[in-house]
Amino acid sequence: MGQIIEKLAVEKGHEIVARYNSTTPFNDETVLPADVAIEFSSPHLAVSHLLTCIDHGIPVVTGTTGWYHDYEMVKSTCLEKNGTLFTATNFSLGVNLFFEMSRKLTRMMNHQPYQLSIEEIHHTEKKDAPSGTAITLAETILEESNALNRWVLSEDKNASLKTDKHALPIVAKRLPGVPGTHILTFESEVDIIKFEHEAKSRLGFASGAVLAAEWVCGKSGVFGMRDLLNFEG
Repeated sequence: MGQIIEKLAVEKGHEIVARYNSTTPFNDETVLPADVAIEFSSPHLAVSHLLTCIDHGIPVVTGTTGWYHDYEMVKSTCLEKNGTLFTATNFSLGVNLFFEMSRKLTRMMNHQPYQLSIEEIHHTEKKDAPSGTAITLAETILEESNALNRWVLSEDKNASLKTDKHALPIVAKRLPGVPGTHILTFESEVDIIKFEHEAKSRLGFASGAVLAAEWVCGKSGVFGMRDLLNFEG
């Protein structure tokens, strides 16, 4: 992701002032002044990266997932220090349209005899399961559903649907070379409706991250893709 983001940023005329990785870690000693930082790393590193950016007054855009149990702490720290944080579990325009359409579909299905489930497929290097994108999709559905009150990671969605009608099952699969596929299924006794987003490559994620970095410069606060894209309803 870092290489793709750098290529796109340079093509758009931006200057890359520093690059960080496992051999050149990002911390208080290595941080350099910048207009914005883009953070794609690992769940166990993300929080320290974000807090370092906030401490040094650098707006930060992060696409790392798996650290959101610390989200409220990072958010409150950012607001207390008048920092700038932009978080997204997925920067793809298509995925965020998928979220919004899933939101509306869930509302439509509230009084219909359908059970909902999610399946997500990612590359084998993906460390967290379910993916951050799948969790965001699930939380979007839970906001709109009259019947569901939580999501569960499930190996067998049919078994989960039978045992707990108030839980939204997420099935997570890992296959070689898959950028990301997410499927929202509505199933009744007589038919199945499937709504799917499939990424062709990581280019969509990278272009969205660069767009977010451009948008967030000069702002203070905590933001996400709904702020950037300004979806109605």
